[in-house]
Amino acid sequence: MGRWLALELASTIRHDGDGGVADDLATVAGAARWLHGCADLLSGDLPESGVVADEALREEIVGVRRAVRALFARAVAPGPPSPADSARPMPFDEALALLNTAAARAAVTPRLEWPEEGAPVVRMLPAQEPPAVRLVAALARDAIGFLAGPQRELLRACTAPRCVRYFVKSHGRQEWCKVSCGNRARAARHYRRHRTEAQDGPDGPAPS
Repeated sequence: MGRWLALELASTIRHDGDGGVADDLATVAGAARWLHGCADLLSGDLPESGVVADEALREEIVGVRRAVRALFARAVAPGPPSPADSARPMPFDEALALLNTAAARAAVTPRLEWPEEGAPVVRMLPAQEPPAVRLVAALARDAIGFLAGPQRELLRACTAPRCVRYFVKSHGRQEWCKVSCGNRARAARHYRRHRTEAQDGPDGPAPS
């Protein structure tokens, strides 16, 4: 299963490994590192020189992320959303409008390519807006494609303790985003079961 920019963006909110939540886009430097890590997914939307991250661009990316996670929370319903989105998510109408507006900021045009040996193909090329505008539009368009595609039906919020990620199920029995989350969830279940047994005693719950 391929990588989706939308999932990569949503996953910049993650468990920090120490009981809290980390934000990979909290600083301009963090946003630059994330963009570098996703360069392969953005290669068709940006010039070879890439894009220079600054505070304005970081805030725009974070805004798209808020919209994406709000729509992910709706997509997984009636299942629970990520705990990171359960308190104050962006309102649905606002998230939808933000995503559509961002996607429309950079136009794309079709280009016909016809190799000597082979069938003609159409490539969609971005217009010549500033790189930062093209980047934000590319993130929004990828999220739109993700949410309108079949993978939306497989989107889940990981239920492992402390995890705040969304993931796409790769097989029918998958419950967690990573093996480490599955191990942590099973350990938590084991602990709860044994604590209940210890409280109830060998003969079961005490009579009320």
